[in-house]
Amino acid sequence: MGKENNLQGLTSKEVKDRVEKGLVNTQEKSASRTTKDILIENIFTLFNLLNLLIAIALAFVHAWSNLLFMAIIIMNVLIGIIQELKAKKMVDDLSILVTPKAMVLRDGSVQEIIADEIVLDDIMVLKQGQQISCDASLVEGSLEVNESLLTGESDAIQKEIGDEVLSGSYVVAGQAYVKVNHVGKDNYANKLADQASTWKPVNSQLLNSMKKVTRFTCFLIIPLGILLFIEAFFMRDEGLYQSVVSSSAALLGMLPKGLVLLMSISLAAGIVRLGKKKILVQRLYALETLSHVDVLCLDKTGTLTTGKMKVDHVVELNTVSKEDADHIASYLHHSTDSNATFEAMAQYFKAEDIYTPTKKIPFSSERKWSAISFDGVTYVVGAPERLCQRVPDQAQQEMKKGNRVIVIGKTTEKVSVDQNLPKIDALYLVVIQDVLRENCQDTIQRFHKEGVQIKIISGDHVDAVSALAKQAGVIDAHKVVDLSQYDDTADYGKLAEENVVFGRVSPQQKKWLVKGLQSRSHQVAMTGDGVNDILALREADCSIAIAQGNDAVKQISEIVLLDSSFKNLSDVLFEGRRVVNNITRVAGVFFIKTIYSVLLSVICVLSIFGGADFSFGFPFIPIQITLIDAAIEAWPSFVTMMEPNHHPVPKDFLPVVLKKALPFALMILVYICGIHFFTEETINTQTIMYYGIVYISMLAVVKSCIPMNPLRLFVSSTMVIGFTFGVLIFKNLFHLAFTGWFVIGMMILYLVIILLLAKVKTKSNS
Repeated sequence: MGKENNLQGLTSKEVKDRVEKGLVNTQEKSASRTTKDILIENIFTLFNLLNLLIAIALAFVHAWSNLLFMAIIIMNVLIGIIQELKAKKMVDDLSILVTPKAMVLRDGSVQEIIADEIVLDDIMVLKQGQQISCDASLVEGSLEVNESLLTGESDAIQKEIGDEVLSGSYVVAGQAYVKVNHVGKDNYANKLADQASTWKPVNSQLLNSMKKVTRFTCFLIIPLGILLFIEAFFMRDEGLYQSVVSSSAALLGMLPKGLVLLMSISLAAGIVRLGKKKILVQRLYALETLSHVDVLCLDKTGTLTTGKMKVDHVVELNTVSKEDADHIASYLHHSTDSNATFEAMAQYFKAEDIYTPTKKIPFSSERKWSAISFDGVTYVVGAPERLCQRVPDQAQQEMKKGNRVIVIGKTTEKVSVDQNLPKIDALYLVVIQDVLRENCQDTIQRFHKEGVQIKIISGDHVDAVSALAKQAGVIDAHKVVDLSQYDDTADYGKLAEENVVFGRVSPQQKKWLVKGLQSRSHQVAMTGDGVNDILALREADCSIAIAQGNDAVKQISEIVLLDSSFKNLSDVLFEGRRVVNNITRVAGVFFIKTIYSVLLSVICVLSIFGGADFSFGFPFIPIQITLIDAAIEAWPSFVTMMEPNHHPVPKDFLPVVLKKALPFALMILVYICGIHFFTEETINTQTIMYYGIVYISMLAVVKSCIPMNPLRLFVSSTMVIGFTFGVLIFKNLFHLAFTGWFVIGMMILYLVIILLLAKVKTKSNS
């Protein structure tokens, strides 16, 4: 762009003065949570508060040995904090690679800086694809700006000299110089819910399930705790010490505290694992969302292909004069379109400043053409079907090979953005090649194998897109549709369900396709790298950006492929599945104790109405519950949480895990009630009850480890051995009447069962 206004921008001294006054675009926002947030969210939780209250009650009656559970709570909190801080450091380090950049005019020359270094009154240079970092006013040039991230309206807005552009919007077409009016917290986007352009509500089954469990347990735990204490102290005359201890044990059993920790650590560990592969996860629960994805929408250019364009050859459709050739060279020199297609043509046609333009209309994904006028004649560049009344045969042949085809033409009639194109005299047919990414076929095949449907969406001609999809190995790539034939009244759900390849898609139609798939109960992930993908990325359940794409795309996406490697895309899906599948596999074990503790507490309270002979107190003490927490819940779960598991995940987390837990919880409940009502209550019967719930819970763990593998064999065996030696060595600490040969015999029995299961698994695989 020329500098007809002799713009010089700020001087270095003026920039320094503004920085010293704090008039700089400092942003507090980070892709990761702050250290303060991590500490608060791990320490000041409802679960921790309830455990603390129970600990205070136990300390009040001097039940010191039963306070051991607090050591585990503290250790769990520390582990959670350390793991999340590790993930935060990884995310912060990687975020530097996708920090928004800005072009500013300073000391008379254009410089690239990070967006945080923009100062008030800076002159920014805005081009197609850039997200606008600060509120500013146009001082030279013109732009088409999309403010959908701020207003929800997807139509591009024309901006001329004197008009204001808002932070958080992005440039669809054009190039301009703008003067910064606001920086930092004064920017419009920062006033909209602290960067509304990057915020989406968390849609997490894991998080929502734990909120439901938390609300349920909180609703029960306080009244049940009071009633259990009353039942023990006043009805059973057990004394203050025993009443507090037994009531506390019941309440501790209701809290699936280890599961909350397991979720956060698993997700944080997943983020670290992906970070090592140069994959930036900008939202913690994006991993879980990915695990449910069954449709992956791929943008062709820049995602399926490398995005590096090269003119293969040019077909002369009509006689091209020397004057036409010079005008085309001038067109490409003065064009403000900075995409790969125009760069390839500029290199091929040797762009040169020969003629001065009188009017420019930049390229947009909606129009699919651009134009520049020179004294009495306008040259137009765009899609063949937009410039030609009939698409040339040569163009159709090239598109069927997977090549991109551009037409260059001219007209002496008026060309306007708000009117249909007049008759264009086609001059050149430009054939451009776009190469498939390395390992593209293998990655597509992996997705198909895992039951993920692939949809290819592109603004290119449907024949070119279909040909490339076939080369990439996309199943049913022959099911194609040209969306330029459809308007907003079409059934996009049906179109998206029945077809695989979509050509001539507008940005708005990309969004409608994603919504259409979601309306058919699909979980949709969308990849993209250009501004034409932003609306669809915002709508998708999970958005994935290519690092070589523009700033706006990277800022609003939940996951960024930092090395732009398509082959790593499947790793993102599989990591999400691994995390959620492993949590789902073991979560049932945590809920066993919650279910039987709640039901047993209710029975204990109701037993008040049966009189003194029928009255039933909670039979365990906190330290016994702590041993179950550590040996049976925590140890197997945390050791196996990093196991590979790429199977499709269940859609309903809570019903699935409760269904797994309920049979074992009811078995324990029947077992305890049977012993209580048919035997005399002594310390021996309480010990038998305790061993019963332990070995039934162990059975649930062993069942969750089927099919056995070396790691699960190790975990199951060490769980049994660890519990056995724990009660043998610390018999008095756990207040058990007998151990000896009984627990040794049960250990041997369980080890034999585990080894047999492992042997059966080995034979079935051979």
